[in-house]
Amino acid sequence: MFFTYLRRELRRRRKAALVVASGLALGIALVIVVSSVSSGMGKAQDKVLQSLYGLGTDMTVTKAAPAQADSSDRPRFRFDAQDNGSGAEQSSDRVMVQGFQTLSAATVTKVDRQTGVSDAVGGLSLQVIKVSGEFTRGQFQQNQNGGNQQGGPGANGGGSGQPQGEVRGGGANFDVNSYSVFGTDVTKAALGPLTSSKITSGRTFKSTETDAKVAVVDSAYAKEKKLKVGSTVTVKGVKFKVIGVATADSGDAAANVYVPLTQAQTLSDSKNKVTTIYVKATDSQKIDSVKSTIQKNISGTTVTTSADLADTVSGSLSTASSLATNVGKWLSIAVLVAAFLVAGLLTSSAVSRRVREFGTLKALGWKSGRVTRQVVGEAMVNGLLGGALGIALGLAGAYVVTAISPTLQAQLGGGGGANSGPGGGGFGGPGRQAAAKTLEVALTAPVSVTTVSIAVGLAVAGGLIAGAFGGWRASRLRPADALRRVE
Repeated sequence: MFFTYLRRELRRRRKAALVVASGLALGIALVIVVSSVSSGMGKAQDKVLQSLYGLGTDMTVTKAAPAQADSSDRPRFRFDAQDNGSGAEQSSDRVMVQGFQTLSAATVTKVDRQTGVSDAVGGLSLQVIKVSGEFTRGQFQQNQNGGNQQGGPGANGGGSGQPQGEVRGGGANFDVNSYSVFGTDVTKAALGPLTSSKITSGRTFKSTETDAKVAVVDSAYAKEKKLKVGSTVTVKGVKFKVIGVATADSGDAAANVYVPLTQAQTLSDSKNKVTTIYVKATDSQKIDSVKSTIQKNISGTTVTTSADLADTVSGSLSTASSLATNVGKWLSIAVLVAAFLVAGLLTSSAVSRRVREFGTLKALGWKSGRVTRQVVGEAMVNGLLGGALGIALGLAGAYVVTAISPTLQAQLGGGGGANSGPGGGGFGGPGRQAAAKTLEVALTAPVSVTTVSIAVGLAVAGGLIAGAFGGWRASRLRPADALRRVE
């Protein structure tokens, strides 16, 4: 009898049922779209951050760089002077640790032993300054603070943004080039900034190549220098064979050239030293506690998490993420509350219009509980119908966002200075400059099973709330109400 009566009443009041279901559907669809867009924002931000510190890295451990050295400590390059003014071309490399003070390799082991740490690996960030050209009597001195390069007639310098210098007491025609080198622990390939790039030619390092003279180069740098698998890269007189070309998943690569950690330590006279320790936590929900543990047990270090770096992300990605998280969340709540309230009021109003019907049923022997169950049953069906429509609309909205894939910009760095993150200029980004970098990411709106489950729960909740309104109104009806309505 319950289902027969339910089916008859729903068919008879299709328009009213559709109005209630549509209100609930709108609120549920908005929740799905906002949740999926927020999830897409999170994935976009993760992609941006992974381009800096590598896939799987939850935090990095570094040590602040010392105070800026004075001019007397600037690196100098000496060349064999020529007297005839037409000296042969010469070159000299200066390899410097970049961004941070070095840490003992033993610190990596100490970090790895901390509670909550799944794995830890060390890396060494280097900057190589190469000066090449023809020199006559004099000494070349690098000026890290910039300034025009001077020497004799015909002197010329490197491109914009390159370290500059001067030749004292002689003439020169020279070029200054700089590039970044990162020493990676080849025995733990799953951590570190190289994981943010994909090998597009050749291969990556083998775990046995701990001290091999091999290198992986970034695709942009390889294109600029016309390098390919099998080419040779010379750093401070040491020749490295290019075994692979890597392309960054998004944004700029972490370094121009990657070499085994031991080789990087030898090139920079930093035996058993690292600049950055990349850490993976056992539980992503406990990153803050792991950070506190490392800071407490390993003094003098700075622990930076992806959340710390996320706070420095600006641009349209940050703005859109803030809107989706704050405005979108409260808008969804407001629409849902309004939808539930309207559904309840419409159901209650519908019961009021059926006073004669329910009064007659009570006169025929239906108890209040049976009438209430009937009303709640109708409201639940309306709620489930609204949920089905809402899920369909929400999925369609999320699909449209993903299909359009609007491009958002994320600006990183700016204001952080050379010490804004491990490796300089970013969280775990060896070889990066301190200047802000702008990355572009496409927005998607993935819908998870959890989101759909929440939508179903909201549909049931909406039906229950509407049923509660209608049931309360129906329970107050008396048989006499039907007679008064007839009169």
